[in-house]
Amino acid sequence: MTVMKLLSLSSFGLVVYCYVMYPLLLAVSARWRGRSSAPAYPSDPAEWPFVSMIVSAYNEERTIQHWVRNSLRLDYPADKLEIIVGCDGCHDATGEMARSVADPRLNVLEFSERRGKPSVLNDCVAIATGVILAFSDANAFYEPDAIKKMVRHYTRRHVGGVVGELKLRDPDSGANVDGLYWKYENFLKRHEGQIGALLGANGAIYSLRKDLWQPLPYQTIVDDFVVGMRVHLAGRDLVFEPEAAAHEDSAPSMSAEFQRRTRLAAGAFQSLQWLAPLLHPLHGKIAWAFWSHKVLRWCAPLFLATGYLTCAMMASDPMFGCLLVLQR
Repeated sequence: MTVMKLLSLSSFGLVVYCYVMYPLLLAVSARWRGRSSAPAYPSDPAEWPFVSMIVSAYNEERTIQHWVRNSLRLDYPADKLEIIVGCDGCHDATGEMARSVADPRLNVLEFSERRGKPSVLNDCVAIATGVILAFSDANAFYEPDAIKKMVRHYTRRHVGGVVGELKLRDPDSGANVDGLYWKYENFLKRHEGQIGALLGANGAIYSLRKDLWQPLPYQTIVDDFVVGMRVHLAGRDLVFEPEAAAHEDSAPSMSAEFQRRTRLAAGAFQSLQWLAPLLHPLHGKIAWAFWSHKVLRWCAPLFLATGYLTCAMMASDPMFGCLLVLQR
């Protein structure tokens, strides 16, 4: 019975830790470390690095033209920016709509077969001429100064990647609709970034030194998370820059959001086959954040199920009987 009690309390304790205690400890750690000031912009326009902005698109005829125009209008030296659109076996007018924007900085790659986003990104990066790669989604739109806000961090050699902040908006009104969960996630990102333990990137807006890019396995599900975490494996810093923002419409329905979450959950466990070394205690704060923010949370359903079953088996005990009632 003692073992059963320990198992039950440990299961609930781990859930409370990853959702409540970890954010509190993280906030204290970030406050103790303090905020580091953002680096200044290069004083000479010639010092801005060449940037390749890349998107993989599948049947995005409704948004791709808007995305291309938005990208070409960014406040960044025109001679230091190229736009690469990779069409992943589209069977609509995505490629045609993208090419309809006449600009020499635009390069549209159309692949006849759908192979998945990782393969498209690999091919786009292979032809990119920028020393900095900026990634986005076809339905996410950078704010005008977003690239500048990210790129200024690369004046620091130890910085390998920079992640911006995605803001959700209502597709009808355009109003910001960041919910409590999204604000909670951004809270964690800001503070993890402050202690140098940012976990992965946000596919809608992030950048990377090209010399750190490694081809993605074709079966990769959460490519942005894997790319971002590889920056840590390379011994470089991954920075969160909340002033570099992109906007994206919120999910059109609960079912669409559920499908997205299911896909992310599957990709999370898959990523461990490439990122497991970062769980080793030798990686210090990164390992702590990885275990606390990601791995324990991925296992939370198992912990809750274990806690429920053990409480049901010990329902005659007043304390565990109360815990059982609270879960219903």
